[in-house]
Amino acid sequence: MHLSTDPWVWVAAILSLFIFSFLYKDNPLYKFAEHLLVGISAGYYLALYWHNGMYPNIIAHVKDGNLWYLFPLFLGLLYFAIFVPKYAYLIRWPIAFLLGAGSGIAIPATFQASIYKQLEGTLLNPLNTYPSALAVFNALLIFFGVLLVLTYFFFSKEHKGVLGATSRVGIWILMIGFGASFGYTVMARVSLLIGRLHFLLGTWLGLLRF
Repeated sequence: MHLSTDPWVWVAAILSLFIFSFLYKDNPLYKFAEHLLVGISAGYYLALYWHNGMYPNIIAHVKDGNLWYLFPLFLGLLYFAIFVPKYAYLIRWPIAFLLGAGSGIAIPATFQASIYKQLEGTLLNPLNTYPSALAVFNALLIFFGVLLVLTYFFFSKEHKGVLGATSRVGIWILMIGFGASFGYTVMARVSLLIGRLHFLLGTWLGLLRF
């Protein structure tokens, strides 16, 4: 065993053990580490928003004489009106502006990313990437799988007969997709756990050799 002499490694290791202590039960050590993480994250993102958002996008322009940038600053400050009951209604202005401008920006981007690109990837990408008989089979499988799933969400007609059969197959395809997504999520979490154990047993305690 070769313990690390880096004080920050010890801090990270002790806080990691505090988090793992939740496996036994909820306790003050876990709560301390949890609150510390939330507090540090809040402070970090506050500084990040200031240096990457507020200052370069508003303050710097105002300093250069572009006073039009005071308008978004004013709208942003109106969000704090919610803390003053007498003027709480003013929060409607920035929310209305955000929803209107956000919808105008998001609708074309959503159509491009969630509809057009999905349609392209459903059939064209497998054929263009791997032009072979297996690619044709995979492309057709994806294409008809998407159609079967869409029939399940077709509620304008009762699911009977052919529509009922295809919608049931669509449910199975959805379940397979959800299962694969869940498996991927579990693998990602297990990877995080393995990384933390490597840190504790290797970097901190020196029991593992990399």
